[in-house]
Amino acid sequence: MARIPHPLVARARRLATELLLPEAERVDQEGVPPGHVEAVKRSGLLGVAAPVDHGGSGAPSAVLREITEILAGACCSTWFVQTQHHTPVQMLAASGLPVRERLLGPLSRGELLSGVAYAHLRSHGRCPVRVRRRGDGWRFDGTVPWYTGWGLNDVLLLAGATDAGEVLFAFAEAREQPGLRASAPMRLAALTAARTVSLELDGLWLPAESVVLRTPYETWAAGDRARTRNTGPAVLGVAEAALSLLAEETAAPLRARLAGVRRRAYDLADHPFPHERTGERLAVRAEAYDVLRVATTAAVVAGGGRAMALSSRAQRLAREGLFLLVQGQTAETREAHLRTLTASGGVTAARDPGGAD
Repeated sequence: MARIPHPLVARARRLATELLLPEAERVDQEGVPPGHVEAVKRSGLLGVAAPVDHGGSGAPSAVLREITEILAGACCSTWFVQTQHHTPVQMLAASGLPVRERLLGPLSRGELLSGVAYAHLRSHGRCPVRVRRRGDGWRFDGTVPWYTGWGLNDVLLLAGATDAGEVLFAFAEAREQPGLRASAPMRLAALTAARTVSLELDGLWLPAESVVLRTPYETWAAGDRARTRNTGPAVLGVAEAALSLLAEETAAPLRARLAGVRRRAYDLADHPFPHERTGERLAVRAEAYDVLRVATTAAVVAGGGRAMALSSRAQRLAREGLFLLVQGQTAETREAHLRTLTASGGVTAARDPGGAD
């Protein structure tokens, strides 16, 4: 008997089939349009993991993973803009601070879309954003190197490091304002469409009521490291999309390998002790990237010269695969991935002078 998909999974497939996939090559060149964001908001997908009592669906993590695969495989740029939203929702749901009641409902119901600006915390020793007490609020100074969804998001979750060895997360409106200035959108090899900018913070003041989390750096970092060791579902979704471009006799063995990686990756993600089996998590993560590389390369090879056209889905997926190699990267995951590549004769390991993103 065929499995009946969760209603939100069915909704994601419909959104992908009717809107995201047909428009993906145009979006890749022109940018994620506001209409795509509005369609995602109306779909209910922004509340997939949000509490039911605040308008969300409270769906299990397996549903969010499946939706991620579907959206990333259809249009990685649109997926990347909306995926930022789920971290603020989850952080608000776990918070006991006043901002929870102000924002959790609107975010859970898709009335507002949130972005995130916290990856720079992974460079803690040289964290480019500092936070200091100012009156009954907090002052932010420094540079956010990467912020995705500028001009599309309604609010942003901003993080910085305090002089006391803490990290502090607070919400701000996602617009230029005193103390916050955005760069021009970056031109990137992939996902330029996601409207990524850098943010200059020069005395941005946020009230205490905007704070959602204040905790020792090591407490936050331990949880972040545990999350990034797991395989990202978007990697599997883009690989699956690439395999759909191949003849079945070519795709079949790769699809079987992908299914095996997916099963092991999600078993580990559901393991009740997230800090255990670290080596296995990193190994499966690296294997998922290898399947992604093979699948997207095969799609380009199968497409021949036509795959070099910007209208080709194969080359878009290949470039998106390059992006996913570094998305959410930490020093630990980078070193593990490089060791795997070096062991297989793929590359000569080298340290990235720029640090983790």
